[in-house]
Amino acid sequence: MDIVRNDDGTLVVPVAPERVHEADIDETDTDTEAQPAPTTRVLHPGEGGYDEALAEWDLQQDPDREAAVSTATGRQAAMALVHAVAASDDHDVATPVAELADPEGAAEALRHVLVGGVHSVEDFVVEVAEAEGGDPLPAHEATKIIGQVLAQLD
Repeated sequence: MDIVRNDDGTLVVPVAPERVHEADIDETDTDTEAQPAPTTRVLHPGEGGYDEALAEWDLQQDPDREAAVSTATGRQAAMALVHAVAASDDHDVATPVAELADPEGAAEALRHVLVGGVHSVEDFVVEVAEAEGGDPLPAHEATKIIGQVLAQLD
């Protein structure tokens, strides 16, 4: 089962069913019916495992893609892009993405941030604030914006 990214930024991820050993089954308990465990879980930006799931979702979009490589110009474009989306009143993604001179470089830089996990995103938002001005975004907001940008670029 693939990871599904919803429009609101949440991710529906598969969950492996819990293994039950025969010795753990109480056959004398007739009052309750065995309920199967859910096979998916919804993750919200900022929730544990979200960044890793988003990186996995991105990889699903193009499994043959090479490992993400961030260049200096791609990272600068990615920082400006995340800042522009965060600063816009309606969090418009399409317009700043359309204005990118190097969309592939920005996408690779954002993928590189995601692959690094939570600490990489936290460092990235500090770097964005230093380069673009303002306070650092909460990491979960930046992760959500990165997901929206990558969805727009793909």
